[in-house]
Amino acid sequence: MEIINFDRTPSLMSQYMRELRDISIQHDPLRFRTNLDRIGQIMAYEISRTLQYEDIDITTPLGPCTCRQASDRLVLATILRAGLPFHHGFLSFFDRAENAFVSAYRRYKEKGDSFDVLIEYLASPSIDGKTLIIVDPMLATGSSMELAYKALLSKGTPAKIHIASVIASQLSVNYIESHFPAETTLWVGAIDAEVNAHSYIVPGLGDAGDLAYGVKD
Repeated sequence: MEIINFDRTPSLMSQYMRELRDISIQHDPLRFRTNLDRIGQIMAYEISRTLQYEDIDITTPLGPCTCRQASDRLVLATILRAGLPFHHGFLSFFDRAENAFVSAYRRYKEKGDSFDVLIEYLASPSIDGKTLIIVDPMLATGSSMELAYKALLSKGTPAKIHIASVIASQLSVNYIESHFPAETTLWVGAIDAEVNAHSYIVPGLGDAGDLAYGVKD
């Protein structure tokens, strides 16, 4: 598996990542969602550089011209709910992509911090032979991503898989490497070393869904 870690090369994304993490800034939901959108756009551009392209002949007002157009058939899949603004950033660039949505949530057991990850909802076109891009801002353990991927496989087998995340733990990176096809590419804004007893990334940024859309009951 190829891993693209944006944190290794300082860029404007570093500013957006800082604002997402900073507790004195992240209380503003609009700014938080906007930064997720921006990071999605940056990652979408970088992924676009790996796609296949074909020449297209067009006519301008002054004459013929040959241009390039991506030939990959894209399916952009998002794990709800924190993934929505991140998804929007990708869709701003991949505006012709088909879209898929998966609902994965933690169901905590009566005692302790242990939980099961459940898939409740799936809406997806066929992904057979297409390039699948799965976006989820936080990769803590990798188990939600694996279950979402398995659910999507009910719609076919993709030709290529990209996983995009804002922050991942080293634990989840190892998990993805061992549970996804070898040709998978992981795009991540930063990789943090730890996961706490509640399976939150440390230092991470907290609960991305709550920060984007408000605290849930």
